[in-house]
Amino acid sequence: MAQISRFAFIFLFILMVVGFPLEARAEKRIGVLLFSEEARYHEALKGIKDQLAKAGYKEPKVTFVMGNAGGSKAKAADMVKNYATGNISMMITLGTNATIAVAKEIKDVPIVFSMVYDPLEARVAKGWESSGTNVTGSSPKIPISELVGRLKEIRPVKRVAALYTPGEKNSESQLKELQSQQQKHGIKVIPVIIAKKEDVAQILPEVITSVDALYLSGSSVIGATIPPIVEIAAKAEVISFTHLEDLVKEGVLLGLCSDPYQLGVLAGKKAVAVMQGAKPSAIPIEAIAKPGVIINKKTVAASKVHIPKAFMQKVAKTY
Repeated sequence: MAQISRFAFIFLFILMVVGFPLEARAEKRIGVLLFSEEARYHEALKGIKDQLAKAGYKEPKVTFVMGNAGGSKAKAADMVKNYATGNISMMITLGTNATIAVAKEIKDVPIVFSMVYDPLEARVAKGWESSGTNVTGSSPKIPISELVGRLKEIRPVKRVAALYTPGEKNSESQLKELQSQQQKHGIKVIPVIIAKKEDVAQILPEVITSVDALYLSGSSVIGATIPPIVEIAAKAEVISFTHLEDLVKEGVLLGLCSDPYQLGVLAGKKAVAVMQGAKPSAIPIEAIAKPGVIINKKTVAASKVHIPKAFMQKVAKTY
């Protein structure tokens, strides 16, 4: 009898180790790298993870190996080396700089990104329909001409200061696009370098006296200094505007924006397809077709800007 019990125990042990279905035991590791703590990255990540969870890719079946570069390109590069040797099934990247770092180092693992403004300009993809590489994802890119058009519906601006950070590809791309609208919209774009937080207090007060509007690009430095930027613009009765919803939520007056959570949902669907065996190069990179007009009412009041009633009918969201 003792002999039978012993065999039964051994049998149950073997069953526990090797007898259960592989999908119940197998743990997939998904690397996640955010470039910084900016709210849009976390919102997009939530959208991605929600889609993966709906398809069954959630803990304990999946382990997410989280990383945050804290706004440092050097730190991002160091973290990628660990991911490259960490038995990762797929990489999820949030932000242009995080995506560039991962795509440069990792060539044999699928990469799904979100919040990369122009993946072609950033050189992580060769085309929107097909990256031609191991990369796919979603972009917050908006029609910059429409954004300028909305701005001019509020006020007939002529001189626009564009805050950007050299070396941050997304920020440089956004400046370039805004400059391309000068002739069409009859505006003069004045590039203003914000390379470090201290530049806001040192440079902006002088610049703001000679412009009608202030564009905020999506650099990590600018994202970390929204309150003082908004305060300086509001006191000068200058309209601040952007293409990023989290910046409007923090105080920028006007935005034409794609919802970051929905961008995450869009990227999440691509991530599910990748987990199910699709090649990233076969999955188009997409932006949201119809971004929404958003305004910050507190900043409107502080800036003493009149918003026409006809314009308010076009506003999708207010803060």
